[in-house]
Amino acid sequence: MSRIVLLDSGPLGMVTTPKAKSPIYQECKRWFDSLEPKGYTVILPEIADYEVRRELLRAGKVAGIRRLDQLKAVLTYHPITTTAMLKAAELWAEARRRGRPTADSKALDGDVILAAQAILVEEEGNDVIVATTNVRHLSQFVDAREWRLIK
Repeated sequence: MSRIVLLDSGPLGMVTTPKAKSPIYQECKRWFDSLEPKGYTVILPEIADYEVRRELLRAGKVAGIRRLDQLKAVLTYHPITTTAMLKAAELWAEARRRGRPTADSKALDGDVILAAQAILVEEEGNDVIVATTNVRHLSQFVDAREWRLIK
């Protein structure tokens, strides 16, 4: 069984901000660098790449896009599949039936897509944690933890 960390867009954005001087960004980068030596495999889900990349493109942040591309080249990249989207649709419907939606009913809802990807990786026999800044939405589906709490 592999120990997997899937990055949500919050931590991914902090890790790919090349010159951020904010202490929280620096702390996140140190945390990220500590994962591999601790035996974690870090996965970059396509939905998180999309969410971070679209904002970098909008803002014209070339250095951030370059860093995201570099990260994508060295991490395990997890593309969105039909299976993941079918699972995401189930999660979306289930959350609404329980009265706990994670986004507006007309939104694509990246949280359920990320959760679906995490569930599918877990079903392959892995121990999966989603590293996020949005524990509330994701934790109803998967083991989602504030990135700082993953030791």
